[in-house]
Amino acid sequence: MNHNSSTAFAVKDCALVAIATGQKAQDLRELRDKLITIPEGSIYYHFWGGRLRPRFDDPQYINDFATWTHYQVHDDTLAERLAIITPTDFQDLESLRHELIEILEQRLDEIQWPALVSPDAQFHFIRSQIVVFDTGRLVESPEGLAESVPHMSLGSVFYHFIDARHRLTTGQNDFSTWLNGFGEAYRDLCTQIASIDPYFATLSELRANLGLVFSEYFGRPAS
Repeated sequence: MNHNSSTAFAVKDCALVAIATGQKAQDLRELRDKLITIPEGSIYYHFWGGRLRPRFDDPQYINDFATWTHYQVHDDTLAERLAIITPTDFQDLESLRHELIEILEQRLDEIQWPALVSPDAQFHFIRSQIVVFDTGRLVESPEGLAESVPHMSLGSVFYHFIDARHRLTTGQNDFSTWLNGFGEAYRDLCTQIASIDPYFATLSELRANLGLVFSEYFGRPAS
């Protein structure tokens, strides 16, 4: 997305389509082995995909690897180590992959026999395909974000604030990328946006946090 000050912000919406890879793991060793070669899109899905699908799990375990380890393998020591991984701390999905493998290898060194789960409780590796929709809505000016963001769909929040970090070579979100097209005028606002952690919050919370930043910056009451 290359923006300048004369270009409106086009609001998009999205959905993540879950696609089976056919790869499964019945114990921690298999999970480690599969992680070595699994497509990056699968790692992305198991960390971020839960944002766009209903979740009824313990919110303590945000990513699917930690959730499976807790509920199926019953290894809470490992589940806690996996749960505190923050994907935004890593430069890319490959770096995140290496961290997962390292944590699993460390745990495998600590336990003698990895527990096998039942066939119906295996970890199924899923990869994601993002489908993007044009909402037809345009934000004509930065001030318009204060009014628009609180009413965006959760899919729009995901697309512009989370997926953008992987889609754009700068690693930024779409809001900051667009605002940077106005030169230095909104540097402080971009800094505030960048300070919002996209991982340890629901999409509803992210939308509220973004809306608050924009409304306070532009002096409007939060919607």
